[in-house]
Amino acid sequence: MYMRIEQDFSLLQYNTFGMKAVARCFVEYSSVAELQQFLRSCSSDEQILQIGGGSNLLFTHPLFEGTVLHSAIQGIEVVEEEEESICLKVGAGMIWDEFVAYVVAHGWGGAENLSLIPGEVGASAIQNIGAYGVEAKDIISKVYTINRNDYSERIFNNEDCNYGYRSSIFKNSLKNQYIVTHVSYELRKHPILNLSYGNISAAFGANEEITLQKVRDHIIRIRQEKLPDPKVLGNAGSYFMNPIVPYELFDALKNDYPTIPSYPAEAGVKIPAAWLIQQTGWKGRELGRAAVYEKQPLVLVNTGDAEAIDIIQLANAVIFAVEKQFAIRLKPEVIYV
Repeated sequence: MYMRIEQDFSLLQYNTFGMKAVARCFVEYSSVAELQQFLRSCSSDEQILQIGGGSNLLFTHPLFEGTVLHSAIQGIEVVEEEEESICLKVGAGMIWDEFVAYVVAHGWGGAENLSLIPGEVGASAIQNIGAYGVEAKDIISKVYTINRNDYSERIFNNEDCNYGYRSSIFKNSLKNQYIVTHVSYELRKHPILNLSYGNISAAFGANEEITLQKVRDHIIRIRQEKLPDPKVLGNAGSYFMNPIVPYELFDALKNDYPTIPSYPAEAGVKIPAAWLIQQTGWKGRELGRAAVYEKQPLVLVNTGDAEAIDIIQLANAVIFAVEKQFAIRLKPEVIYV
């Protein structure tokens, strides 16, 4: 076990947008005890930012004056096993897709549609990551945390987390109050495949045996075709959330745009933000040193040495264009720091 402490630390490798930002202090811990030890040593007014892989962040200033925390807590532990299911407790610092690869290799279902989502396990419980008709909340059983103020451990059950579309209690009423150390997931030993969203089933033959690994491979292939590699073009994946609009607005839009895609959602209709952006003509366009990705308009990219202002100005231009044309205001999924 170790605790790594660095001063004036470059965050270039900890944000997939490739922003040149520096943290006054960077601390990486590898156990719950180390995290508690560090928090006890902090002054009450210390500015602390817990990050994962930085795949959902935009550093808006070149210097973060406080301390950036990063979890190196690893490991997968079986905490409960029954005939139909298995529950795994996973370290928050584990790479998310490595966890997905592990459970798919063992034949445990539930996470395969979330293949190749960037980031780490801890973020899945905060952000409620999702793709292809599945969200993290569908498999999360418990979230293990440390209270930032009194350093105590607290376990949240799934229902305690108030999960919604890309949201949780950790992003709302308890924002910045708890640090996730582990997440437990309940997976099926006899998988029920979810192939309806995005017409995944069309990739397989009528009589073909569809396995977890085949589903994972197909989703990885789709994501690699649509999304740029952050090592080549800095980006944070989906920049905007898919808006959920009232039924009345959707019905009005349906009259003007009969082919508008949609999905049922709680208290409304979900419309793909990518479709809305494409209709405005922003797909593939550049503004300064940032661009709307030519293959997926939901993604904004750093075309080379972009600063945060370049990304923000482009995002605002896209938001304005969509709102003007559709009366829908897009919300960034990316967190501004």
